[in-house]
Amino acid sequence: MADREPVPSVLWLVRHGESMGNLADARAHEAGAARLDLDIRDPDVPLSDTGRAQAEALGRRLAALPEDERPTAALSSPFARALTTAQLATAGLDVRVRTDERLRERDFGAFDGMTGAGIREHFPDEAGRRDLLGKFYYRPPGGESWADVALRVRSLLATEALRHDCERLIVVAHQAVIMVFRYVLEELTEQELLAVDKEEQVANASLTRYELDAAGNLTLAAFNEVEHLDDEDITEEPDAAPQS
Repeated sequence: MADREPVPSVLWLVRHGESMGNLADARAHEAGAARLDLDIRDPDVPLSDTGRAQAEALGRRLAALPEDERPTAALSSPFARALTTAQLATAGLDVRVRTDERLRERDFGAFDGMTGAGIREHFPDEAGRRDLLGKFYYRPPGGESWADVALRVRSLLATEALRHDCERLIVVAHQAVIMVFRYVLEELTEQELLAVDKEEQVANASLTRYELDAAGNLTLAAFNEVEHLDDEDITEEPDAAPQS
């Protein structure tokens, strides 16, 4: 189609490997703690040993693809856990990883590093607002809602689709960002998106793939693939974020 919109021929969405923040989040929830025991900025949180192994396993999967199916371009969140995942996953490919801050983790504002239990204990009014507005539209004090993330994703797609027209693009980001990509690309409703989110957690180092169809649209071909990971390496902890 001569008048089609610029778009990649294949778009892979990858969640970063397991991070030290994921481990701290799991420990905090098990202990019923109000905060994560993690004394580091969110952008600097590194991968765990398991997370590095997951990213390397993903790299082997990508390198094993036929040459005409491998990624030709790579884009990553600048956060350490995502960028390291992207670098390890593309180590066997002739691809330079670029970063874009529009792929960063959702900003939790005043609730950064807190658990859902901690928020309900110390900010009961905000917990009530969150229950009223719902997960998609609720914005923590000083932070972002999923709807805010959608604005970032729409902006990125508009510019990167033009830059990577007909390329095979791999994007490494975070759980909420990947879910919002689905919302935007598939034109889901709020209720449809939250139903998907409730049914299945995005696994660390999982692959979600969109392919260009005959009409010139990116259509979902696979969601949350983990076949490249060993059973003991599949982790689905949420990003280090308030859960309620």
